[in-house]
Amino acid sequence: MSNYANLQKIMDGKRTFGITPHIPGGFVLPETLIKIAQVAKKYNGVLKLTSGQRILITNLKEEDLKSIWKELDMEPAVKNQNSVKNVEICPANFCKRSKHPTIGIGMKISKNFHGMLLPNRTKIGVAGCRNACTSIYSKDVGVLVDVDGKFFISAGGSAGFYPRSADIITKGLSENEAYNLVKVILDYYNENGQMGEKLGDFIDRISIDIFRADVLKISNLKECL
Repeated sequence: MSNYANLQKIMDGKRTFGITPHIPGGFVLPETLIKIAQVAKKYNGVLKLTSGQRILITNLKEEDLKSIWKELDMEPAVKNQNSVKNVEICPANFCKRSKHPTIGIGMKISKNFHGMLLPNRTKIGVAGCRNACTSIYSKDVGVLVDVDGKFFISAGGSAGFYPRSADIITKGLSENEAYNLVKVILDYYNENGQMGEKLGDFIDRISIDIFRADVLKISNLKECL
């Protein structure tokens, strides 16, 4: 990493870098989008919409990185690889299929947990219906609304080198209960997971039954599957 930038593929000896500003949930003001475009154009950057609901600016020169970050006046999306890297949020408040306006809880989770240091990189998904447009079941932590308008939480998903489908922790939650359970899961993982161990691997090591029982006990919630 250099100035929160990643070295891109070296071609003909040319070294270029990519940066990713933090855009909570993928929701961005027109003014911010214009600023990103103007800065990218000034420094001959190439824009890429990422799967994590962010905008990558690549093809940048190393000597320009400091000036680029200053002109953007935005936080980097990732400051530490072993952290909550992003919270993906569906547009539930505007979607006709949504069972609950989940942008609020998604932004609350992003505000309070984005960048939180953990044993390994961690992704969170939030969706307002069972269509799970933010790929809930491949996320380390998933927050989803069922057909009855109640929340349920999943954990341990991964779409990486070793794919793993998430386990459902419990159902029938209020929005506040769902948020608190996410916090408990992250804290429990942070306290008991081994460095470099993905949440799904941690769950497999101690068993889903123990993991579920422990986080629900801490949260004062009952198992409902």
